[in-house]
Amino acid sequence: MSHATATNFLNVTHKARVAAAAVVPPLLIKAYLVTYNVLSAAGWSLVLYRTLSYLLALQTLERTPVSFLAALKASASPFLWIPSFVPASLVPLYQRACTTYDAVSGTTARVQTAAVLEILHVLLGFVRSPLSTTAVQVASRLFSVWGIAAYFPSAQHSPFYASMVLSWALTEVIRYTYYAASLVGWEPAALVWARYSTFFVLYPTGAGSEALVNFATLPLSVASGGSWFSALPIAQWDAYALLRAVLFVAWWPGLYPMYTHMIKQRRKVFGGQKLGAKPKTL
Repeated sequence: MSHATATNFLNVTHKARVAAAAVVPPLLIKAYLVTYNVLSAAGWSLVLYRTLSYLLALQTLERTPVSFLAALKASASPFLWIPSFVPASLVPLYQRACTTYDAVSGTTARVQTAAVLEILHVLLGFVRSPLSTTAVQVASRLFSVWGIAAYFPSAQHSPFYASMVLSWALTEVIRYTYYAASLVGWEPAALVWARYSTFFVLYPTGAGSEALVNFATLPLSVASGGSWFSALPIAQWDAYALLRAVLFVAWWPGLYPMYTHMIKQRRKVFGGQKLGAKPKTL
């Protein structure tokens, strides 16, 4: 983007914010944001409930485990087979994780797509979040939902789809609940702690699962002897496969700025206090 284009975009964004502030009363904006955050928290709570209830049922699926090579020949997904390192007691959970898409994909897609509104909130000045950070996070999620999971059976049958959705749901239930509570002036210490502490685990598991679900879609072939995978020659990949490969590589360093941003935010909120201490007033 050229300097002139960037300047024009910022000017348009500023004018939109000024216009929104002039037309929409602050009290109405606040009421709308409270409603949006409450509904979003409810939506992700539903995703969380459905994901956990499906995973924890722990009944063995009707599909009979087959050998690695036989599974490859029978299915387009490399994740339908049961790896030998998975303990027998965890096989039902693993099988459930590989079929979680069928149980929660519709709800997840609708709830996540609604997050597009958050970009509009920034553009209109309803919230003070950075536009670039918000847009990247929302676009990354939508790409995983619509550009990867909805399109590739291998992604749908990846066990990392379950960990991805579970990490998203836990993160968003906490985040939206925190935002809604903050807007009405209610900030319980436990909720503040959860908002600025659970990301240590949920960000890596969420973003890492996104990357691995993406990786499951890359072109693979059975190597000589049929005992292990090797990538098809890159020359045989189409443009979309190359894009997914680039994004898979970029996913990992891309986590760093988001992670460090949350660490900085945590330090501001807790003011250097030890975990468990009462945070400073925001």
